[in-house]
Amino acid sequence: MTQRRRSTGSRREMAISLATQGDLDAAMDELVRMDPRLAPIRDITGAPRLRRHEPGFKGFARIVCGQQLSVASAKAIWARVESEFSKLDQHVVLAADAAKLGSLGLSAGKIRTLKGAAEAVVDGRLDLWTLASMNAEDAHAILTSLHGVGPWTADIYLLFCLGHGDAWPAGDLAVQEAIREGLGLRDRPGNKDMMKIAEAWRPLRGAAAHLWWAYYHVLKARPATL
Repeated sequence: MTQRRRSTGSRREMAISLATQGDLDAAMDELVRMDPRLAPIRDITGAPRLRRHEPGFKGFARIVCGQQLSVASAKAIWARVESEFSKLDQHVVLAADAAKLGSLGLSAGKIRTLKGAAEAVVDGRLDLWTLASMNAEDAHAILTSLHGVGPWTADIYLLFCLGHGDAWPAGDLAVQEAIREGLGLRDRPGNKDMMKIAEAWRPLRGAAAHLWWAYYHVLKARPATL
């Protein structure tokens, strides 16, 4: 597992980076050692595939475009955005006409979010790269302080674009359902319960998320029973 130096108050620790498939595989071995309950889950899923998107503003914009949409709708809108703007960065978004962005399928709220984030990057208030070396809570707080950026968007950017090893998408419904089934819970855990459950997996909660997403896909692929 790749490690990055991070600052946490008065002490410094090594942040885990899931930069390669090998990093994720090593993290899975460590997770199973830390929490043996995960061993049968990994036996079912096999080695989870590392999911990575382009880091920086373009990757962030892709996630914002897909907020609260089906996978198909998100892909269609992003395809139109990429077709319209061959190079998408904070400067392009700031200069883009809001009506043009709207014609591509972006809502007024998402346009405001993208333009606000672009302005923050340009004036130096936001660095979408250095978040990778921060502890997950601080990085999460910086992203969610932006207009229109909720917890899910923040965590997905940290996980998929930066490979942050400890980002934890507590509000992701697929991860919640996978944990309910995998840990034999009566009800699907809410955000607060998800945070408590994941304490056992620090500082590899991001790797655990990959495992639970893989398990969710296994569950979805099972034939329905009467």
